[in-house]
Amino acid sequence: MWGFIVTIYNIVFYIPLLNGLFFLTNLLPNGDLGTAVIILTVFIRLLIFPLNHKMIKTQQTMKKIEPEIKLIQKDSKNKEEQGRALMELYRSHGINPFSGFFSLFIQLPLLIALFKVFQKDIFSQSSLAYSFILIPNSINTLFLGFIELTKTSYWLSAVAAISQFTQIKLATPTQNKDQSSNKAPDFASIMQKQMAYMLPIMIFIFSLNLPSAVALYWTVMNVFAIVHEAIVRRKTITTTIITSHQ
Repeated sequence: MWGFIVTIYNIVFYIPLLNGLFFLTNLLPNGDLGTAVIILTVFIRLLIFPLNHKMIKTQQTMKKIEPEIKLIQKDSKNKEEQGRALMELYRSHGINPFSGFFSLFIQLPLLIALFKVFQKDIFSQSSLAYSFILIPNSINTLFLGFIELTKTSYWLSAVAAISQFTQIKLATPTQNKDQSSNKAPDFASIMQKQMAYMLPIMIFIFSLNLPSAVALYWTVMNVFAIVHEAIVRRKTITTTIITSHQ
């Protein structure tokens, strides 16, 4: 059973990712692997764009209905009753609270596949290339001229951690001073604040034990998410202002 799962995983994630890198490095000048990783990451992000866009829209809607959520949590003492009320509220606003999980579920196998690609010499995996994919004559594994993508990098690990922190802070709901002074922080707020600092630290530590190409992939993913979040947030604010003036 496990052998079957590994085979399916290789067919769906690992081998296509490897071939994508072969294809891009063969097209790019000097077989630039860093640029290939960036292009491939953007392509992957575009493929899962609808799912991530839905997740961000869900986050924005959750921020809007936060007062209603707080009211349900305050009035419903029974956990089962509270759960039903919250699910009904989510349903009425077209929210799927598990959308973030599905996004992570797709990204995690890709991250593992990329690690598997760089776990050993890329040319040694050429037997897995599709028949229509040309193997590049040479691959430049130096990113920006000094970062070896097949080895760990403090620089890229730090950038990955900083981009993760920025992405979390942008996605986290902000409270005004009146709300923060009059209300004791709830469990969810405490967890959000802890995650904003703990996850980037974890990313930094993990990146130090992985090829820096994985840190580059994670950084580009975060930058894409930051830009996407900023655009959606700006549109939401603009729509709210227009609606309030009507």
